[in-house]
Amino acid sequence: QVQLVESGGGLVQAGDSLRLSCAASGRTFSNYAMGWFRQAPGKVRLCVAAISRSGGSTYYADSVKGRFTISRDNGKNTVYLQMSSLKPEDTGVYYCAAIIPYGGISLRTSASEYDYWGQGTQVTVSS
Repeated sequence: QVQLVESGGGLVQAGDSLRLSCAASGRTFSNYAMGWFRQAPGKVRLCVAAISRSGGSTYYADSVKGRFTISRDNGKNTVYLQMSSLKPEDTGVYYCAAIIPYGGISLRTSASEYDYWGQGTQVTVSS
């Protein structure tokens, strides 16, 4: 299995930027597609971005397109989420997650499909 540890969250003002990191250990990192999920208080956990094993394919939720960028460095076993032009509605706990792709689909966006999760990092955007 793979262990995931997120970092980089914090309290920022609207319009600011943050970069989240997720360090993986254990199994071969490049075997896993990765996702970043956000969970706001009282809300379900939703995928904001996902990236394929090689990094060649990405997915973004409509609410973050043009503002967030997901990337990965397989040499450093790390996936990143660069967040810019942050809005109060971006507030929540951000989790990274890993999945070994199956069924010929390189990206998954449903939380129930992911096998491994980090502990989460809080992002709070004040207005």
